[in-house]
Parts: sequence; C-alpha cells; structure tokens
Amino acid sequence: MVAYMNAAPYPDPVGGVADGLAAVVALRELADRLEDAEVERALRDGWSWTQIADALGVTRQAVHKKHLRRVAAAGIELRRRNV
Repeated sequence: MVAYMNAAPYPDPVGGVADGLAAVVALRELADRLEDAEVERALRDGWSWTQIADALGVTRQAVHKKHLRRVAAAGIELRRRNV
C-alpha cells in the first residue's frame, strides 16, 4: 500500500462547496425568471416603470433597460408617461 502524504485532498463529488455554489447559481436563475414574470405581471396590471423599480429597490432606468426588450417582444402594452 502506497501512502500519499503530500497529495492534495480531492473534494467530495457530492455536497460541500461545489454543491453550495451550484445552488447559488440555480437560485440566481430562479430569481431572474421570477423577476421577469412579476415585472410582466405588474406591467399588464398597469404599473409604471417607476413603481416597479421602487418595489425592486432599483432605479427606473435599470429596470427599464433590463426588461423593456423582452416585454415589448411579448406584446405587452406599455403605459406612456405624460410629458
């Protein structure tokens, strides 16, 4: 039997840090899909970009930039600001 005293230990293939990081990635993807769905729902219910941004804790510009193309492609009628 040969002892490998100086060999670096290999992480368990199940559990541990790798699974924890994979879970973080999966949760981010789920959160993004949930945000997409709820932004669409808010717009369909007549919410403004400002109201959505306030609810998400971001700027109106940030939420508009992130979601505008997708919601426009989905055919969601958008409210226009009175200028």
